[in-house]
Amino acid sequence: MKIFARIAMVSFAVLALAACGNRDEVGSVGVDWTGNDISVEAVADPDVEGVVCHLAFFNRSFIDRISQGNWFEDPSYSALDCSAVGPITIGDIKTSGSQEIFQQARSLIWKSLRVTRIYDPANNSLIYLAHARQIQQGSGKMSLSVVPLNGLDVTWKNGAPTSGAVSGSVMVQ
Repeated sequence: MKIFARIAMVSFAVLALAACGNRDEVGSVGVDWTGNDISVEAVADPDVEGVVCHLAFFNRSFIDRISQGNWFEDPSYSALDCSAVGPITIGDIKTSGSQEIFQQARSLIWKSLRVTRIYDPANNSLIYLAHARQIQQGSGKMSLSVVPLNGLDVTWKNGAPTSGAVSGSVMVQ
């Protein structure tokens, strides 16, 4: 019985910490009587000054966790929108492949919500992808936002990459 009490106490502590406010939270909207919320957070790209992403995701309440079971996991659904909020200064970013800029746990151990940046050289754009990552049974739930750099005040700290058309892409000017 002492083991069950310890597990219950640790579980309660984890839930209490998960309920603590996030300093990046812009706001939240209650969606039902059990206390479930949709939270909106501002996520600044650490390597690209002047770009901010707003990430919305579902936060399960304590009542929902008790009634539905599955105490330590939140759904993978998310929405993402990114925009230029001023002059853009691009630091040391990957200009091929992808680079993760944000991660937040969505379960006790196995699942996380992530925002990944991809640079599209053919269209001179930054692509931001919000997605869930799980150990198994990966999720296709995602959200995409694009910040086109053409026509903006953009400074590349390490020099702008040479743009070259990528097969199958369209250059928009």
